[in-house]
Amino acid sequence: MIQSKKLPDLEVTADRVLILDFGSQVTQLIARRLRECGVYCEIWPYSADPVRIRAFNPRAFILSGGPASVTEGDSPRAPQEVFDAGLPVLGICYGEQTMCAQLGGEVKGSDHREFGRAYLDVKEPCALFRGVWSPGAREQVWMSHGDRVTRLPPGFRVVATSEGAPFAAIADDHRRFYGVQFHPEVVHTPHGAQLLRNFTHAIAGCTGSWTMAGFRDTQIARIREDVGGGRVICGLSGGVDSSVAAVLIHEAIGDQLTCIFVDHGLLRAGEAEEVVHTFRDRFNIRLVHRDASALFLGALEGVTDPEVKRKTIGRLFIDVFDEEAHKLGGADWLAQGTLYPDVIESVSFTGGPSVTIKSHHNVGGLPEHMRMRLVEPLRELFKDEVRALGRELGVPETIVGRHPFPGPGLAIRIPGAITREKLDLLRRADAVFLEEIRNAGLYNAIWQAFAVLLPVRTVGVMGDGRTYDMACALRAVTSTDGMTADVYPFDIAFLTRVANRIVNEVRGINRVTYDITSKPPGTIEWE
Repeated sequence: MIQSKKLPDLEVTADRVLILDFGSQVTQLIARRLRECGVYCEIWPYSADPVRIRAFNPRAFILSGGPASVTEGDSPRAPQEVFDAGLPVLGICYGEQTMCAQLGGEVKGSDHREFGRAYLDVKEPCALFRGVWSPGAREQVWMSHGDRVTRLPPGFRVVATSEGAPFAAIADDHRRFYGVQFHPEVVHTPHGAQLLRNFTHAIAGCTGSWTMAGFRDTQIARIREDVGGGRVICGLSGGVDSSVAAVLIHEAIGDQLTCIFVDHGLLRAGEAEEVVHTFRDRFNIRLVHRDASALFLGALEGVTDPEVKRKTIGRLFIDVFDEEAHKLGGADWLAQGTLYPDVIESVSFTGGPSVTIKSHHNVGGLPEHMRMRLVEPLRELFKDEVRALGRELGVPETIVGRHPFPGPGLAIRIPGAITREKLDLLRRADAVFLEEIRNAGLYNAIWQAFAVLLPVRTVGVMGDGRTYDMACALRAVTSTDGMTADVYPFDIAFLTRVANRIVNEVRGINRVTYDITSKPPGTIEWE
């Protein structure tokens, strides 16, 4: 892969906040809270190059939590640039501890740990608390720490305490340095979002002017500058991400863009036809539609290991995509619908398992032999922000509001061997489930819903005879940005109606179950 020459960045917004990540599983929530109040931010590893930090030109820094212990000699530290820049700094949990340790305070291990709900006693007024908490108040917060600060650096004062943290909130008003031992980014700290807003707006002077309309205009200008007169090809799947990326790029460069839609035969019912109709007829985008279903299903015959399925589909996709690209005479740029969670979770800032988790994402681009540069206009956005951008661009709600669908498609929703018969059963069961969700007015309240064809056959009685057919499971979860999710609480009447329809209408399935598993941080797609 040829890396693109770095051109001068066009300003996304003057109000930039840089979040340095020390490995907390909820760092992404800090970014969500900031963007919700109109402040653009990015998450970088704590080890970021100071030169790059200066070039980003932030208005403030936030140091995230993390699993390490400041008391260990090789634990991560913030770049000194953060404290020398003359800008506001907010340290959260580990971020507070490393700030204190680096500026002359002391942190020790403690037998009095705090995990979960705790109560903060506000001792003194503070700009961080203005309009939210007053001295004398006792407020609920969410803690997650074992170590604690035992001596403050010069210039700091205590503004709040808790049972396990005598320095639960601290402030150096002159330097605009603040630290909190609790996590304001999580919903379990009820007023945490307002505290973060105080930091970005009242302390750092951000205006909250970041909007999706502004982002659209900036990205169009950036794409035009980067691409120039070059040709771009985009792998279009029909999902939200690639669809919005394609429409945005087409608005920027018109017929310099060609989309390649590789139909691997593993899509949901009716999706291939909808993709072709929408992009050829509605947006007049150049589109190559390659029906490669026979090739993919042949290669997957007898394959049962889910990771082998992924790799087989990924390899074939690249081969087919490459073949179609060569028919077009090649291109200078490859467009991808990479999102910010893809970037975050595909780069292990602190040695985590993200590479394994994200094995089906192609965040890094295509192989070296394709020799194209990347254009990834959604790389700075979360999923819900991509939906907002899609609506700004006029992408149909049937696409922009569509539930996420993983690249390997239905292949990973059929445990065990894949056959055309199983795919047909799953498509029909899935279509019934989604139709009933739409009929009940629940589609937009659910982040992702789908059916899974289980690798078992069950004995049942239908009418006067026995059956020996397949079983399927239904899944539905709620989420905001795909970083975490929880089960959707359908009532029993709804589930009964769906199960009855599937058993009656999909010959070959005689049992339906509902999966109530929640999803912790770590993966974008449910599979």
